[in-house]
Amino acid sequence: MTFQPLWLAGLSIIILLSASVLALVVSYNQRFIIGVMCVFSGVASLIAAVAGFEAVRLGGVWTYKLPIGLADLPFYMRLDPLSGFFLFVAALLCLFVSIYSAGYLKSFLGKRQLAPLAVFYCLFLAGMFLVLLSDDAYFFMISWEMMAASSFFLVCFEDEHGKNRRAAYIYLLIAHIGAVFILLSFGVTAGFAAGPESFSGYTFSAMRAARMPVFWASAAFLLAFFGFAAKAGAVPLHVWLPEAHPVAPSNVSAVMSGVMLKVAVYGIIRFSFDVLHMPVWWWGGLILVVGLVSAVMGIIYALNQNDLKRLLAYSSVENIGIILICLGLSMIFATSGMPLLASLAFVAGLYHVINHAMFKGLLFMGAGAVLHATHERSMEALGGLIHKMPWTSALFLVGCLSISALPPFNGFVSEWLIFQTFLLSPVLKSKVFNLLIPLGAALLALTAALAARCFVKVYGVTFLGHYRGESNANVREADFMMLAGMSLTALACLVLGVLPAMVIDWLDVIPARFFNARIGSSAGELGWMWLTPVSAERASYSAPLVLLGMAGVVIVAYIFFHSQKPSVRRAPIWDCGFEKITSRMQYNSTSFSMPMRRIFGYLLLWKESVRTTYGASGNNFYPQGYVYNIKIGDRIWHFFYRPVSEASFWLAKRAGRLQHGKIQIYLLYSFLTLIVLLVFA
Repeated sequence: MTFQPLWLAGLSIIILLSASVLALVVSYNQRFIIGVMCVFSGVASLIAAVAGFEAVRLGGVWTYKLPIGLADLPFYMRLDPLSGFFLFVAALLCLFVSIYSAGYLKSFLGKRQLAPLAVFYCLFLAGMFLVLLSDDAYFFMISWEMMAASSFFLVCFEDEHGKNRRAAYIYLLIAHIGAVFILLSFGVTAGFAAGPESFSGYTFSAMRAARMPVFWASAAFLLAFFGFAAKAGAVPLHVWLPEAHPVAPSNVSAVMSGVMLKVAVYGIIRFSFDVLHMPVWWWGGLILVVGLVSAVMGIIYALNQNDLKRLLAYSSVENIGIILICLGLSMIFATSGMPLLASLAFVAGLYHVINHAMFKGLLFMGAGAVLHATHERSMEALGGLIHKMPWTSALFLVGCLSISALPPFNGFVSEWLIFQTFLLSPVLKSKVFNLLIPLGAALLALTAALAARCFVKVYGVTFLGHYRGESNANVREADFMMLAGMSLTALACLVLGVLPAMVIDWLDVIPARFFNARIGSSAGELGWMWLTPVSAERASYSAPLVLLGMAGVVIVAYIFFHSQKPSVRRAPIWDCGFEKITSRMQYNSTSFSMPMRRIFGYLLLWKESVRTTYGASGNNFYPQGYVYNIKIGDRIWHFFYRPVSEASFWLAKRAGRLQHGKIQIYLLYSFLTLIVLLVFA
């Protein structure tokens, strides 16, 4: 009997569904629920990760037809290298988060019922895995709705807060708007696959075989792209993301940002590159422009946030934009007859998919550890945590270095590959792209610089300096299981950054299926220690040597400064004549981001106010102090979504007048409706 990765993936889903049922059965025992959720989800994720890894390594395609569903609409499942890659990424992070959750969920004991969290968490993971394995529109939409509905209940887990309920409502609304667009796209494609008189065109294999006119193919692409982009959080469909991610439990935020957004990216790739398989040149241009706008706007909004989790959420918008930039470049090169460069851009995008999953999952877990210890999300009330939480601060630093694209961690590799792709763009013959792509490279460089500044702020304000709150006496280091989950994720960030040639050689089979070109042989031309994306003569990077060089500099510096006892002397810092330096004199989050706010303020919706306070005596000549306040709003929300929201509430209030509470009036409504139907029939 041959090895079947699809069976392993199916087994992982069965385990997750069983765990959700078991969590209901043992809902009376809160500690046992934590064990059920973390052990079952961890084992299922490990099995799914193995299945995904082997699917990519073997490069095969495994299919299966489930005899369930409607009479003539069975469910089709498929595991190929593309779905295997995304399954591996999703399952790997879910494994680490499940380990982390074993410690994180202890903070809820005695405060709330954990059964709903365990049930919907397992259903959430199962829904994401099923989306990646679905091979027909019917099964795909059921799995998609399962993922969306279960994550909705996770977002509003702490539903006693009105802000949480509002965030969950916005998330569910935009998720279903995106689902409608996806469903319409499937309908257009299935119609050409089998015609309106048959339902046989609902399978992805039938859609691949369809021959569609360019107009209808473009219509299907636009519907699918904006439908999936709504779930991915691309601008201008991102407004749910900074609302939902901060209010969800931190382990859920890590999975939503690190995995769920990538499932939407998978949908874009599956439909645009595989199902339609007839890209038009402007499709790539559209994806590239949306990616550039998302990257720049996401990091500018992130830089001006004071809420730690909200900042990380906006940063996810930026990184989704970077992935879309890669997909757009890949499609542009493919339609220009340059398969090798298309493969390079595609590999850069896939590498950033797994990189973002790891370092963003690590950062959200670190933010959860900070929130767990301090019960505070605002960076204005944090600081000095490196003394109380040394292990968390070290692991969070790894995430900050990774997302800032600094070697030897993983974020540098994918962004370096993207810049290599941009540098090869002058070979394009299109004047439009020769103008757009250099501009895109400049905007990506700006995004990278702002991201580095953003996470210097995050780490410096949160972990360095003095504590800005009233007291940090009760702040303690994170639980062992929380540290274990974060440590494994940090290790993954380092491994992905040090061994890029081996990773690219593993995933190189995916672009080969789409473009019939590989970069694995050239990327590893000089061995596993060197990354040469196109040729060794053009560009090369050796992460192991960089790591050894950095380690050597650190060791030499340590020996030099600590070899003699008098070489290091501790003394009070110079205080500019003040009697004592206090925490109020430190740079805070607002002051750190002020220069960038002055430069890019026209892209933001912000309002400053200063209020003067006076003493109890009422003497207005001698102010006691000043209170500075700033509000940062999302310009896209206020100009596009808020008018629609207000109009909807206005119509709802007017429609509410139809409710009189009198049965006679309701019977009259029914009678008038019947008359209208009979007249127009």
